[in-house]
Amino acid sequence: MAEKHFKYVIIGGGVSAGYAAREFAKQGVKPGELALISKEAVAPYERPALSKAYLFPEAPARLPGFHVCVGSGGERLLPEWYTEKGIELILNTEIVKADLASNTLTSAAGATFKFDILIIATGSTVFRLTDFGIPGADAKNIFYLREIDDADKLNEAIKAKKAGKAVIVGGGYIGLELAAVMKINNYDVTMVYPEPWCMPRLFTPEIAAFYEGYYAKKGVKIIKGTVAAGFDSNSNGEAIKLKDGRVLDADIVVVGVGAKPLTTLFKGQVEEDKGGIKTDAFFRTSVSNVYAVGDVVTFPLKMYEEIRRVEHVDHARKSAEQAVKAVKASEEGKTIDEYDYLPFFYSRSFDLSWQFYGDNVGEAVLFGDSNPETPKAKFGSYWIKDGKVVGVFLESGSAEENKAIAKVAKLQPPVTSVDQLTKEGIGFACKI
Repeated sequence: MAEKHFKYVIIGGGVSAGYAAREFAKQGVKPGELALISKEAVAPYERPALSKAYLFPEAPARLPGFHVCVGSGGERLLPEWYTEKGIELILNTEIVKADLASNTLTSAAGATFKFDILIIATGSTVFRLTDFGIPGADAKNIFYLREIDDADKLNEAIKAKKAGKAVIVGGGYIGLELAAVMKINNYDVTMVYPEPWCMPRLFTPEIAAFYEGYYAKKGVKIIKGTVAAGFDSNSNGEAIKLKDGRVLDADIVVVGVGAKPLTTLFKGQVEEDKGGIKTDAFFRTSVSNVYAVGDVVTFPLKMYEEIRRVEHVDHARKSAEQAVKAVKASEEGKTIDEYDYLPFFYSRSFDLSWQFYGDNVGEAVLFGDSNPETPKAKFGSYWIKDGKVVGVFLESGSAEENKAIAKVAKLQPPVTSVDQLTKEGIGFACKI
């Protein structure tokens, strides 16, 4: 097979890859200089759609509707866009070997690609129950959600069994979003997770109590403090044995128990830290012509003077843009500002929508009405550390209020009394 040589190669087909391609185009990449290699069959798209609108029974989202960069209000990059810009979009191509010393990538089919500069945008892959050696976890009606193929398989299963039973394994982001979407599809839904409350990485027990109460009101059953210990397939679907001895029946099991960065190709060739590929504030790795972006990266979080790995679409987009700007700047002998990222997370499910900015450390102060029985409940939380507000969470905020909480998390204003925050609530953020 012929070897192809490109000045720049992006490996990966997710959000970061698409945003990096757009930034290269903005920076004036010449036709034939850039290739984007993805194992998926479609051009890069906005992954968050998969656990939300893609699975809606009415007016579901479909490609080409959510190709990047529509998730951030940008232009939609259809396959034709890559052609017009002279960017080679190499799909259905899995890279199985990366030799950074010789600047070479090799595909499963044996094709080789040479690069001058590589951008690693491989993202992460889901943890599977088979990774934990759970008996029967390879059954056909156990689903995961990471790529569009996964969403298509799940969608077919939902349509095949109207008003069936679903068990969601996991109480994080994906678990909560999928429990909502399965309920919207008129399924009988049970969530199972080992933690004492949902989304423990971000939610305090008080915040979680609202969502658990809200989901219960919607008819979602929640079983906490236990895990799936085994599966028995039968003609009716799955019998799920829980560690606490209970057995649940399900037509569909959807698993969302976290993800791990896809670093395997580069093991031993680049420096790693905290499970990700270590980079500087320009996303350059320990190999000078190799950059890495998105979920796969452990990078300096300037605001908090520490290094972190962040799994979120917002960072996937922004890190990609920063890396490409850095590549172009170094070619021209210029400098750009260091990446100064404000952590941001959001989720939408049912008619709820929350945003969080900053760091959830220190003392959490709840404000507003967090009673799940209240129609249109609106509440939030501030986190205070060393006398300053370092993080803010808000459910059902307006666009202005969400901007205000971002500003507060960035500026970290001092706070004299906790009572002031409880009393003023969102008003405190709005006057900063």
